[in-house]
Amino acid sequence: MPRRLLAFVLVLFVVVAACGGDDDSSDGAAPSDDEAGTTTTTEAAAEPLRLLVTNDDGVEGAGIDALVEALAELPDTEVTVVAPATDQSGTGDTTSPAPPAASETTLTSGHEAIAVEGYPADAVTHALTSVFTEEPPDLVVSGINAGQNLGPVAAQLSGTVGAARTAAAAGVPALAVSQGIGAEFDYASGVDLALDWIEEHRSALLDGSVTTEAVANLNVPSCDAGEIKGVIEVETATDAGARNVLAPVDCTVAAPASPPTDDIDAFTLGYAPLADVPLAPPS
Repeated sequence: MPRRLLAFVLVLFVVVAACGGDDDSSDGAAPSDDEAGTTTTTEAAAEPLRLLVTNDDGVEGAGIDALVEALAELPDTEVTVVAPATDQSGTGDTTSPAPPAASETTLTSGHEAIAVEGYPADAVTHALTSVFTEEPPDLVVSGINAGQNLGPVAAQLSGTVGAARTAAAAGVPALAVSQGIGAEFDYASGVDLALDWIEEHRSALLDGSVTTEAVANLNVPSCDAGEIKGVIEVETATDAGARNVLAPVDCTVAAPASPPTDDIDAFTLGYAPLADVPLAPPS
């Protein structure tokens, strides 16, 4: 091949190679977002736990206010408050002959609420039929009540337990929370243990596996001295007539060698008893 022709071919090869390199990154870097498209990864939002909070002390009660303030701070949690307009302690699961009136109001801290001019059971019924119109809540929390609700009296007379039992009868899991009598009501302790229960059962509440055949009844002592010994799962006492359910609590006494087996004994020894209360009150 003539030298001039060979030189021409070599020059042409270099030019073609140089032009081809213009389409590639000179340093081997990955294509830019504009060339390859932007890839983003987002986590699915957590399913919120929907709570209905009620009580029997009424919308002005200190216990429900303390509980709702704490619940409102939980992540992925929606709190709706529907409670009696006035104190309805000791009314059990009594209901009004006709649906009572309801109006918007606020708790003492300013949290929005609905006040029902009726019993605790009426408040729950109103919430389930007129507020949660598409889906029921995942849990009804009744409390925090001012005073313990122990033994068969809890199921027979307590509006706190009556509201919870009304929810369970409608197929919604329920937790009743009561703060024991002391020099002062230690609502902070009741709030902490209620939140512990809710967080422990969050997954089960969301997947619908918490029982509605009974309600969980949590009673928390207000210790004038000493400390709460912790939550203990026990049976509901059946012989309350022989014991004083309002007897002073001794949180300073040493834990017995054999743990208590019913809610009255556990409470008076400074435990926070957690007992199942059946839907139908004992006869």
